[in-house]
Amino acid sequence: MVSNLFLIFFNFFLLVSSQNCTFDMQSFTLRNFTLLGDSYLRNGVVGLTRELQVPSSSSGSLIYNNPISFLDQETKKMVSFSTRFAFSVYNINPSSYGDGLAFFLSPDNQTLGSPGGFLGLVNSSQLTKNKFVAVEFDTKQDLHFNDPDDNHVGLDIDSLISIKTANLMLAGVDLKSRNLISSWIDYKSDEKKLMVFLSYSSSKPKRPILIVDIDLSEYVKEFMYVGFAASTEGSTELHTIENWRFQTFGFSGVKPRSNRDPHNVSDNSVVVKPPIVQDSGHKHHRSLGLVFGIGGPVFFCVVLVAFGWISFKKWRGVNTEKYLKAELVTGPRQFSYRELRTATRGFHSSRIIGNGAFGTVYKAFFMDSNSIAAVKRSKHRHESKTEFGAELSIIACLRHKNLVQLQGWCIEKGELLLVYDFMPNGSLDKVLYQESEHGNPLKWPYRYNIAVGLASVLTYLHQECEQQVIHRDIKASNIMLDGSYNARLGDFGLARLMDHDKSPVSTLTAGTMGYLAPEYLQYGKATEKTDVFSYGVVILEVACGRRPIEGEGSGHEMVNLVDWVWRLYSEGRIIDAADKRLKEDFEEEEMIKLLLVGLSCANPDSAERPCMRRVFQILNNEAEPIFVPKLKPTLTFSTSIPLSIDDIFSDSEDELEIRVD
Repeated sequence: MVSNLFLIFFNFFLLVSSQNCTFDMQSFTLRNFTLLGDSYLRNGVVGLTRELQVPSSSSGSLIYNNPISFLDQETKKMVSFSTRFAFSVYNINPSSYGDGLAFFLSPDNQTLGSPGGFLGLVNSSQLTKNKFVAVEFDTKQDLHFNDPDDNHVGLDIDSLISIKTANLMLAGVDLKSRNLISSWIDYKSDEKKLMVFLSYSSSKPKRPILIVDIDLSEYVKEFMYVGFAASTEGSTELHTIENWRFQTFGFSGVKPRSNRDPHNVSDNSVVVKPPIVQDSGHKHHRSLGLVFGIGGPVFFCVVLVAFGWISFKKWRGVNTEKYLKAELVTGPRQFSYRELRTATRGFHSSRIIGNGAFGTVYKAFFMDSNSIAAVKRSKHRHESKTEFGAELSIIACLRHKNLVQLQGWCIEKGELLLVYDFMPNGSLDKVLYQESEHGNPLKWPYRYNIAVGLASVLTYLHQECEQQVIHRDIKASNIMLDGSYNARLGDFGLARLMDHDKSPVSTLTAGTMGYLAPEYLQYGKATEKTDVFSYGVVILEVACGRRPIEGEGSGHEMVNLVDWVWRLYSEGRIIDAADKRLKEDFEEEEMIKLLLVGLSCANPDSAERPCMRRVFQILNNEAEPIFVPKLKPTLTFSTSIPLSIDDIFSDSEDELEIRVD
């Protein structure tokens, strides 16, 4: 009796395990999966790493509860599988990125690795403990694992040194773009081939970004768990999974079924078997009448709603275009979409020269004028009209030799595009760090000239414009370099216009960690002195060749640049802060002056920071340097409201808010 029951159970188990598995989760519930580490569920979306406003180290996993069969019992061969999921990588501080996420297959349901470059897959103290097959989506270059860059996809097997990788820029995808990204991973067992597709849209691309010829049967056991893992180290990067579909196929003897698979855990997977009835013409006609009686009005309502939605979108687009044209009638020229598409070869991936919070930047060749420009293309479409309007309304009316000049704009086909002067030498951070790694450090005369040029343009924005402009996001990646390595300040997506006699009020902090003034982090008040602080950090970068926040030592302890320079200054050896890659090929007096100006601008006490005009005069030897205390001042914040309620209301009524971030 017992043996018969065992045989029945065993045969039933083989039958179930030898069927294709399919599940489709458009939103997540705790019923279907397990969360490990720092992962969490919110409004049907899974976050894999901590959601904090300050840099942290974190790792988390999402694992489907049931093990999935990957072995056909009859043929003893591995079956094929396919998965599609939508994810996003969001960062409140674009310069504080890392490390990425991964989709994985694992023989156990306890896969949780260490933070940092280990992507939540591998334990840092037991590198060979966890077994897995994973596709990584890496947002940070980690030389320990032979990463080619900070925006790639790769196949990993039991190790984070990828078997093969692909640069995602070839597909026009930036993992750190904040966009919702769809990914498809297909493994064809008969062809022994794994393919990865990525797109910003929900439509699967025709060509995969990564193809790996590999027989996974050597690494995949009969039953495996599937899931996702992600990690950070000293960053504010967030990794979320919004939906997920997975299926296996290729089991022998599986007959086509009209009902859903018993493994399907979709909320719509309940199967109701219709009763068997005798054929009846009367019932048949009555059923048709019922279908048309109910379906007709429903179909009409759907068409009406769709028509209304399309009309609304068209109306909104037309009104936005009219508004922009009215605002810019005397400003930069309006380009046609066809013009920009032709100049960028259809926005081809080979023309990509950069990425930012707004979108992707392309190099454009205009044959009729024999000129080159940079075209910034929004990936957020309508969601980016705020940033788009900010850049247009501000840059269009500004003229300075150290500003990136806006040539024109375009708003067609739901696209938002800005056309700028092309900067041959790219951004300051690229020249300061990436090119220096190849033995070509930026020479000292250029560095000093960059500091002077940046001081000049900030003096113009703060004190010489009809309306004061507070940039709010001054950092090395937003400073472009022309053909002569002159600084050109760009990216006004966070900027604010205000009258000189108005108190700046900002209820939400925007900008990049490491460059933000302490009072701005505390109160959210954007003033010219917060720009001065960011400027101070940038010129310390220029002098020292170090990032604002950087790992140091074997433990990779995070070191703040301002604190590091101030400590050397207090010890009487500030010259030791100079970039070692320069090999002392600089004017010592100028180096010390630049370091001291940087510290004076990055003073925690905003009242002690100089204005940009004074900084410009000091660097041009037209004014005496400001006294810098040997010990870094400490700042105690008041718990009281920084401005009176009357001040806030009176100011906010008149203030022109370009962007609420």
